[in-house]
Amino acid sequence: MLRGRIGRGAVGGGLVVGGGRASAGRFRAGQDVWDWPADDQVTRRSSTALDPPLSLVRPAEVTVRWESAPDAELLAAWNGVVLGTPGTDVTQLSAWAAIRSMAGYAPRYLFAFQGGVLVGGALILRRRLAGVLSIGYLPYGPVIDSSPVSRSVVVAAVVDELVGFARSQRLMFVQPPEGAQDVSDALLARGFRASKAGIAPAGSYRLDLTPPLEEIRAGFSKRLKSWTNRWAAKGVRVRRGDESDLALLVALMARTGARQGFAPPPLEYVRTMYRELGALGQVAVFVGEVGGVAVSADVVTVCAGMVRGRLGGFDGSGEAGKLSVPAAVRWEIIQWAKQSGYRYLDFGGLPERMLSDMIDHGIHSSEEWPSAQRSKLQFNGHAFRYPTPVELVRPTLVRRAYDWGTSHAGGRRIVNAAKDVLRGNRGQAADRHHSRTGSGER
Repeated sequence: MLRGRIGRGAVGGGLVVGGGRASAGRFRAGQDVWDWPADDQVTRRSSTALDPPLSLVRPAEVTVRWESAPDAELLAAWNGVVLGTPGTDVTQLSAWAAIRSMAGYAPRYLFAFQGGVLVGGALILRRRLAGVLSIGYLPYGPVIDSSPVSRSVVVAAVVDELVGFARSQRLMFVQPPEGAQDVSDALLARGFRASKAGIAPAGSYRLDLTPPLEEIRAGFSKRLKSWTNRWAAKGVRVRRGDESDLALLVALMARTGARQGFAPPPLEYVRTMYRELGALGQVAVFVGEVGGVAVSADVVTVCAGMVRGRLGGFDGSGEAGKLSVPAAVRWEIIQWAKQSGYRYLDFGGLPERMLSDMIDHGIHSSEEWPSAQRSKLQFNGHAFRYPTPVELVRPTLVRRAYDWGTSHAGGRRIVNAAKDVLRGNRGQAADRHHSRTGSGER
């Protein structure tokens, strides 16, 4: 993992305590040293009551830094932290800022250093809704590296900054990554509240890829196991795709959307996502064919040992609709991910009703669950919840209007439309990882 280190004497004397501009300094990663740009930066030292008593070994002081346009070296260090921290997602990679800029978002980075080493931070996406409301969204962050002596010290410093940032927005939504309930709890203690906005899924469904492949297959439903032996004879073939298949993907998503009530994302958006994440080696395309004709396609993203279904489309017309080709694509993805050494395959977000049934009540199957979600269960994975999503809505007048919108039918339509805008959809599909339908785009 590439970590950043502030050179001795380069920035230490130029820190601004409590805000203000930081003077130009230097950034060190490994044996290399780079200059800090002087503009659009704020650097703070953290003071927290969570430090251990002086009689114990004190962790190094945490220094935080805000930037809107970090240089390439710092972004590389940040990407290294994200890719090396379990439970994170590509939505915290610098590539995601470029992708989401196509939906009107501007990035704001928070970096946390301990002993000069980059140990955490956050990529916050900002935009204005209807040109009036300033909104901040932190998806699957903040990210805290596993290296700090005391995680609580880093969390406290990062939370302090997030609270200050949120108070400059009208609405701020935070979905912490897996294993970060301590971040949710800290934000709740600082004036945030649990969010029911549904900006991100409450949980998801995943398959553990560590057992032997035959053991994984043995856990499939009886019908799916049978299909794994019959696809080849039926002319079903799955291949790795590339950028040339993205137009096909969008066309297949349009077919799925016609059945499920969404429109696909623009092709240029999908191309940007593929190119940006592809430059980091964090995306792959799979195409399912019947008799040489493509009828199904999936895009998966990769981060910190996790493969996630991100986009997908299927033409279920004709005989091809009877051959479970999307399942064949997923079986190929499982084999590829297993061979590549990844730990999990995440099939995408589940609605709260389904999570509650499965996790809280031990229900394993229900006809009341959406069919697109039930199809994931045949792979014998497990459901899980993310840490509590939180929000801060201010001032009081905006909060009252927002609360009305989430509790009345007419208001919910407005809120749902606003969520589409926040996701960059404007009536298009929702990301498979985030969607209610199981197919689409963030």
